[in-house]
Amino acid sequence: MSSADGARPRLTLVDGRSGSGKTTWATALAGASGAQLLSLDDVYPGWDGLEAAESHVLHHVLRAIADGRTPRWRAWNWADARPGPWHELDPRRPLVIEGCGAISTAARSLADHAVWIELPDEVERQRRAVARDGEEFARHWQRWARQEEWHAHLHDPRGVADELVPG
Repeated sequence: MSSADGARPRLTLVDGRSGSGKTTWATALAGASGAQLLSLDDVYPGWDGLEAAESHVLHHVLRAIADGRTPRWRAWNWADARPGPWHELDPRRPLVIEGCGAISTAARSLADHAVWIELPDEVERQRRAVARDGEEFARHWQRWARQEEWHAHLHDPRGVADELVPG
């Protein structure tokens, strides 16, 4: 999907609360469009890392693309609770970035499109998230939810999004 005229490939942000369906929706979009997919679940530096991951992707991926540098991101090794390896992205291919914290005003200014996945039913969101990630997430649900609320307060991702999609 890279433009023949040298224009930057399409960059899409997908955000929403945990368990809303972001990953499923973004994976389908990336597959249908041939885009690379960057999941913030692979970037968060631990259970208190939502804002750190937002900042990391803004600097190392979005601003790198805007500045003509190679975009890259550092994985988080959840098993050892420490930083993992760096990964490069292909700046010539479209990119979908998904996860809680993907949309902020700064990130939106560097992307082509931003999608908020909306599922207001917290019980259903928690059921989905725990089914996907197990009891470890259940123990951290409230801790993570507070970060999502703080991110929403700071950045208004739902209001910044171009499109609202039911989860």
